[in-house]
Amino acid sequence: VQLVESGGGLVQAGGSLRLSCAASGFTFDEYSIGWFRQAPGKEREGVSCISSRYGTQYPADSVKGRFTMSGDNAKNTMYLQMNSLKPEDTAVYYCAVDDDPNYCSQYGVSEDMDYWGKGTLVTVSS
Repeated sequence: VQLVESGGGLVQAGGSLRLSCAASGFTFDEYSIGWFRQAPGKEREGVSCISSRYGTQYPADSVKGRFTMSGDNAKNTMYLQMNSLKPEDTAVYYCAVDDDPNYCSQYGVSEDMDYWGKGTLVTVSS
């Protein structure tokens, strides 16, 4: 199982970025997928979570209305569309998966997922 994030970079406040999470070794169909982030000097926090089976998203309050998860099953890739970015969104962003399709509904954006990528850096300038 391997997850590789991409799409990070430098963007001005108010701008948008789309992060990708490419999976190999399994398919997203029956998994729960989460996005997390860790800002400099801070603990890692959950951003959003989705069940591939049910399609329901569970965004954190800090990103609600601005960040949206989506997926491309043909490419086995999940995305995090980030709009109206703020300097406080600056962080390393990680995707993670769990083989429990009910994970998000039961635990929210919790960090106990099974597999993790290595992250991609997003920097939002003011």
